[in-house]
Amino acid sequence: MAKVILKGFIIVPESDLIAVQQQLVNHTQLTMQEIGCLVFEVTQCEKQPCRFDVYEEFTDQAAFEAHQIRVGASQWGRITENVERHYEVFNAGESCDQKSDR
Repeated sequence: MAKVILKGFIIVPESDLIAVQQQLVNHTQLTMQEIGCLVFEVTQCEKQPCRFDVYEEFTDQAAFEAHQIRVGASQWGRITENVERHYEVFNAGESCDQKSDR
């Protein structure tokens, strides 16, 4: 089983920025408690406050998919529905696949 890595960034609409900042600690804690989560880092950019850099590692595809399902049904999922996501998702040792929405 190959480790799954997600890296990239999100752009948060200014109107949603405070809600995202307030919910981020809870979202990070819940994600780190998930089975198979190895690393979960979301860091707000100092120069561009609406940009957050994202880096995630999960033990395998099943753990990554379980995370995606949980997030989709969570408070974080509702708060970030207008966020632009610019991600690369790949298995450790393989080439990157570009993922982006909106």
